[in-house]
Amino acid sequence: MAKSSLAQKLAKLFGLYKNKNEDFFDELTDSLIEGDIGAKTAYEIAESLEKLCREKHLSDEESIKAELKELLLSYVKSVELVPRKEDVSVYMFLGVNGAGKTTSAAKLARWYTNKGHSVVLAAADTYRAAAIEQLSYHGEKLGVRVVSHQHGADPSAVVFDAASAAAAKGGGLVIADTAGRLHNKENLVRELQKIDRIAAQKASAGAYKKLIVLDATTGQNAMRQAEVFHEAVGVDAAVLTKYDSTAKGGIAVSLGRELGIPVAFVCTGEKYDDIELFSPEKYVDEFLEG
Repeated sequence: MAKSSLAQKLAKLFGLYKNKNEDFFDELTDSLIEGDIGAKTAYEIAESLEKLCREKHLSDEESIKAELKELLLSYVKSVELVPRKEDVSVYMFLGVNGAGKTTSAAKLARWYTNKGHSVVLAAADTYRAAAIEQLSYHGEKLGVRVVSHQHGADPSAVVFDAASAAAAKGGGLVIADTAGRLHNKENLVRELQKIDRIAAQKASAGAYKKLIVLDATTGQNAMRQAEVFHEAVGVDAAVLTKYDSTAKGGIAVSLGRELGIPVAFVCTGEKYDDIELFSPEKYVDEFLEG
């Protein structure tokens, strides 16, 4: 992987620091913002780092970088989602169209079936006809049951039926693909809130999670999307797509610090198995080193 633009900038910035240039921390703030960390969080990181460098009398690049890494790690949150096989678990997938929701739902279905879980896919994006067909195609390829209704049907009814199907089998995981029409925000929010109520009723206690799917390359746009969905129904965890791109930036830092949202999975390619658990350590290393 080529060095990230942030890694290249940091290398140049340490030249400023060695020359006792007071612009170092201002330049660092700018570089963090360019690396897709929100402005407020970027200022906070730079201020904290400046204070630590002063208190600990740090002057070498290695020590300063180690402090910066620890600061970033303190902001990045991760979570491992482990459904109990005897429960009816519902994972509602949120996100805008084009972020990779449907494909990520399929990847998660493969992930959990490989671990011995009974999985049902719920085609709860009933307004985009292609979404139903796409999820049905993935279900067929994966050998996973897909519950769907006709185009334009009530999405919450799809989730209700999928959860009932899981309950009838003595437990299982329902992965629900939902709509993401942000241009029609009020209708979307009402629709998601209705699905939210049904999913909360049908899932076993503590077994309902809301996952937002975000394109890791879209930076602050992804943060705005997370804010909209978090405000509408609350978000428990994020799935980052297009994580294989060298353009990925500080989205996980902003998510953790500003919204308290942990990252559960990252998707690294197009195949069903191109999904892995999120590692904050690996993420921060790649963010800083490229």
